[in-house]
Amino acid sequence: MDENGTIRIALIGAAGRMGMEVLRTVSQEPGLEIVVAVDREHVGESCRAVAGGRAPEIAISDKLGAALDSTKVDVLIDFSHGSGSAQHADSALKRGIAPVIGATGLSDADIKEITLRCKETGTPGLYAPNFAIGALLMMRFAEMAARWMPDCEIVELHHDRKEDAPSGTALRTAEMVQEARQDAPTRKPRPILKVEGVRGGTYKDVPIHSVRLPGLVAHQEVLFGRPGEVLAIKHDSMDRASFMKGVALAVREVRGLNGFVVGLDKILFK
Repeated sequence: MDENGTIRIALIGAAGRMGMEVLRTVSQEPGLEIVVAVDREHVGESCRAVAGGRAPEIAISDKLGAALDSTKVDVLIDFSHGSGSAQHADSALKRGIAPVIGATGLSDADIKEITLRCKETGTPGLYAPNFAIGALLMMRFAEMAARWMPDCEIVELHHDRKEDAPSGTALRTAEMVQEARQDAPTRKPRPILKVEGVRGGTYKDVPIHSVRLPGLVAHQEVLFGRPGEVLAIKHDSMDRASFMKGVALAVREVRGLNGFVVGLDKILFK
């Protein structure tokens, strides 16, 4: 932080859809200042010209390391592609900068690598599959329901440009359901599949169905069933603005965490 207590932020993935929303929204939050913007697109252009009038008037760079060396930064927000997130986190951590990662497609190997680097450097970090407050509540309610209703399936729907499936939110929800179950789900008869994959994929003994269509943003329904009743827990993000309050919360709290933390719920429900 600077002498006024302002948290200085570097943003990677600045020209993407989520990055531009961060530029427009998070930069307006009291006590937060975006001082570095990095992307492979629109290099040299002003963030304001790319993202709109409320974005900061700083130029987009394509060199993360050089940008972090030239400006004092407290937190790195990563909304780039998940394939580079471990490398981006390493660049931040070795400079004492706490990463907040929302990049899609982060692998288990990436999480293990970043966890180790946080421990080695003594700098904390956070990976959040979803920053929407409502989505976090949906996941928590699903965790509560799983204790009493172990039979569960997840339907997740996202825009057609999302590459990974299932979503990180669906995978994390399945993990929470499995951890909360007191009984195993009912064993179903061996299915006769007329179309391969029609029953979706199974993770942590939870079937997951992924939909990708233009017009969608981020949506998930968790379905529970037991004899005589069905419980549906649903969340819809109609606009990327729904994620920004969670992003701002993560930026404010990340440096007070211990090590590398997965899930914004660790902050929201502490």
